[in-house]
Amino acid sequence: MTAPHPETHGANRLRSIIAGAAGNVVESFDWFVYAAFGLYFSKVFFPHQDQTSQLLNTAAVFGVGFFARPVGAWLMGLYGDRAGRRAAMVVSVNLMCFGSLMIALCPGQAQIGAAAPAILVFARILQGASMGGEYGVSATYLAEMAARRNRGMWSGVFYSTLILGQLIAMGLLLALSALLSPAEMQAWGWRVPFFVGGGLAMAVFWLRRGMDETPSFQQRRGPRTTTMDLLRRHPRESLTVIGLTAGGTLSFYTYSTYMQKFLVNTSGFSTDQASRIIAGALVVFTLVQPVIGALSDKVGRRVILLAFGVLGATLTWPLLSTLAATRDMLTAFMLVTGSLLIVSLYSSVNAVVKAELFPTEVRALGVALPYALANALFGGTAEYVALAFKQAGHETWFYSYVSIVIACSLLVYVFMPDTRRHSRIAED
Repeated sequence: MTAPHPETHGANRLRSIIAGAAGNVVESFDWFVYAAFGLYFSKVFFPHQDQTSQLLNTAAVFGVGFFARPVGAWLMGLYGDRAGRRAAMVVSVNLMCFGSLMIALCPGQAQIGAAAPAILVFARILQGASMGGEYGVSATYLAEMAARRNRGMWSGVFYSTLILGQLIAMGLLLALSALLSPAEMQAWGWRVPFFVGGGLAMAVFWLRRGMDETPSFQQRRGPRTTTMDLLRRHPRESLTVIGLTAGGTLSFYTYSTYMQKFLVNTSGFSTDQASRIIAGALVVFTLVQPVIGALSDKVGRRVILLAFGVLGATLTWPLLSTLAATRDMLTAFMLVTGSLLIVSLYSSVNAVVKAELFPTEVRALGVALPYALANALFGGTAEYVALAFKQAGHETWFYSYVSIVIACSLLVYVFMPDTRRHSRIAED
């Protein structure tokens, strides 16, 4: 297969990157709507329990979706390395669409009994498979499409689109909670964002069909990719991805999705107050991603990750313990924002670092599968572990747990190469 003419590629590069980014926004929106509206629909699917138990069950289903992500990462990664990055991105957005519409249409436990949480679990499995495949393939697509001199900046943009989806989910939550009463939100208002997400996913399906394929994929040579190729030829790179992801994904989900519940269930804020605090902090978080990513284009990826590891390992416990005791919204906002700024040192560069570790023929699978495994083990279980510690009367143990996992990732950052200088993406 021949590569497109350089001028054609140059003219279409930005359009293709934007098309891929739009899909990331919608996929992220559909994924995080579940977490944003969990305080409302937890009573619909698990009605006969106290609030912490309801949230615990809802968090468990959230975690199930994460454990489907490695399956999606494996299948979409293989497909992306064989059929193309664009083809895999089209499939992933379709899966997300089906999962969102299933949740939107699912009756509650009062209507269909145990079938309701079962359908919820199945829908989250579809969404998990979609998100697992989406991350790896779209991160690979963006890294291969971006020019060498600003791949870090585009990596930051990539993560901004993921957070933008979460931010839109939070904005819709604030809008609906202002327009509807708590009873209306619990009765039917929580279904609205899942309908919105399903509709947006359909639109992205048509948008992605017109994207260009990356030059790296078009110029690839060699046999079809297999899972054994990744495990046999690139074990160190795969383990590096798992290690560098563990602390970053745990801290991200601690300060974004779980933090809303933490502010309500521990700090004592109302649901609306907690949503406003998180939404404001996420705006700042979104804006700084390209800035830090661009900084990595100048100073390297590794130094940015080292800064995250040191700050995250030392400051997590004091930040969470202070947040638990605060009752002032401005103080809480500053603390959450500061925590997310630390996380930015990981999130802004993690996509490009993973892509730069692998050669073209296994890049989508190499980015997707190890990341999804680490994300399932540490990111997807963050809420459940935190709530389980709280229910057992040892909430502060979670603070130590997060600090220790970040410290383990810090060891990986110390010994890994700087991928900006040793990138395996050959094309500019």
